[in-house]
Amino acid sequence: MSNKSLEKKKTLYILASIIFLFAVALTSMKLGSLEISYGELIKGIFTNYNEGNMSIIRELRFPRIIIAILVGGNLAICGVLLQVVVKNPLADPGITGISAGASLVAVLIMVLFPSLNHLKPMLAFGGGLISALLVFSIAYDKGFSPLRIILAGVAINAMLSAMSSILTTINSNGLSSVTNWLNGSLATVTWSDARMLLIYSIIGVLISFTLRETCNLMSLGDKTAKSLGVDIHKQRMIISAVAVFLASISTGIAGIISFVGLIVPHIGRFIIGSDHKYLIPFSFSIGAILLLIADTVGRCLFTPYEIPVGLVMSVIGGPFFIFLLRRSMKKC
Repeated sequence: MSNKSLEKKKTLYILASIIFLFAVALTSMKLGSLEISYGELIKGIFTNYNEGNMSIIRELRFPRIIIAILVGGNLAICGVLLQVVVKNPLADPGITGISAGASLVAVLIMVLFPSLNHLKPMLAFGGGLISALLVFSIAYDKGFSPLRIILAGVAINAMLSAMSSILTTINSNGLSSVTNWLNGSLATVTWSDARMLLIYSIIGVLISFTLRETCNLMSLGDKTAKSLGVDIHKQRMIISAVAVFLASISTGIAGIISFVGLIVPHIGRFIIGSDHKYLIPFSFSIGAILLLIADTVGRCLFTPYEIPVGLVMSVIGGPFFIFLLRRSMKKC
């Protein structure tokens, strides 16, 4: 197959994933305790139609679906970038402790400084960055060992998660809502959250796409990348910062959601290959689809009870992580 036809095929995969994402979003809008037809939904999306249950769906489901799409896509791209940086197929914002650092700062704001809620994503970025620096500095010893990163990530994750739990326990007011948020819940998100996350996500995703060629070169190995003129240390820091930014802003809004950044890059590479020009946008679509489906299942499976999307993803991602871990151990 020629390069042109291969590129065309990959572009078609991306377009198909976007169309499928729209179909999943439309289905998610329809499913739930409030009944509405597809015709009314489409009319409500593209016009100011606001009759029947449409006004409630517009206020409750629309921002939730937008945030599920953005968070899923952001975490997926974060996983792609982290796996390039540390050369570890098991890298994920949850496993590497980034999500725990971001969530600790977010919980701190929620329970002690609620007036700073509008700054939560950016302050969470600071927490995620500090957590990532801790993990990478502990794991680094003349290079990054996959096992050391996992062990350091587990230790930092446990420590920061415990600190978040202590904060929520001390603060008895609103304990239930904070606990749900820590489990990765989209139940209480608003249009304000959606607009805030959209702005930050556009910035992070666009920057990540500009790094596509650097990611391709770094995937060839440090020696090859250096011989091609890449400043390995500088680019590793830039890519890591973008990955932490995407994970932290998402965690600041939606709480801790693990395994999206672990599962999606593997699916993306299997379907579309390792060229980051295609892998980054494709991973965003697949991550958005995965999280949107998980949130819809959690919202509708045991109505009127709701399972936080973070717990649903843990059920899905746990076995996948074990499979990857066993496969990587066999290669050692």
